[in-house]
Amino acid sequence: MKKSILGQKIGMTQIFSENGNMIPVTVVLAEPNVVAQVKTLDKEGYDAIQVGYGLIREKLVNNPKKGHFRKAGIEFKRHLKEFRLEDCSTYEVGSEIKVDVFSEGEKVDVIGTSKGKGFQGTIKRWNGHRGPMSHGSKFHRSVGSMGASSDPSRTFKNKKMPGRMGGRKCTVQNLEIVKIISEKNLILIKGCIPGPNKSIVQIRDCIKKGNN
Repeated sequence: MKKSILGQKIGMTQIFSENGNMIPVTVVLAEPNVVAQVKTLDKEGYDAIQVGYGLIREKLVNNPKKGHFRKAGIEFKRHLKEFRLEDCSTYEVGSEIKVDVFSEGEKVDVIGTSKGKGFQGTIKRWNGHRGPMSHGSKFHRSVGSMGASSDPSRTFKNKKMPGRMGGRKCTVQNLEIVKIISEKNLILIKGCIPGPNKSIVQIRDCIKKGNN
């Protein structure tokens, strides 16, 4: 990837284009990301930059991280993230990545953690069918058959079962940046993005170049 930034999902709203069309957008607050470390191929074995996002009180930071931030000469940050960019030579420790690294109309990918929905059955988790809801039926929202009884006498791997749903890292690709408000560090992205409000998301340039 060529560029990326961390931000906080604020919520969804709508704006109107010049021709009067309503556009649903997600608002992301992307305050300046501060470079805390620059990793090189000679020292760490790969090229990357480590950025910090979001202020945090000193008493909530452990001693190893305090030393890391003090060595870089930057304020304590709540979140640390590595970006493996194609060209990391243009960044130095203490430099900032702001929303103006992107432009309006650009296609981006957004990475976040989906909303956790707890323990769910197969109907909600895998969109399975339910049984008859009539009075005599004893099969309504159960899992169903686990496999043959005599042969092979086991449940196959990857059988769609009940379990914890959501709370996973996911990526939504080819989203369009509708508007950038630089003075407020806001990025308005068309459509929805993963995660609940106030969650941290990563915005990067689109990897499917053919769809731009």
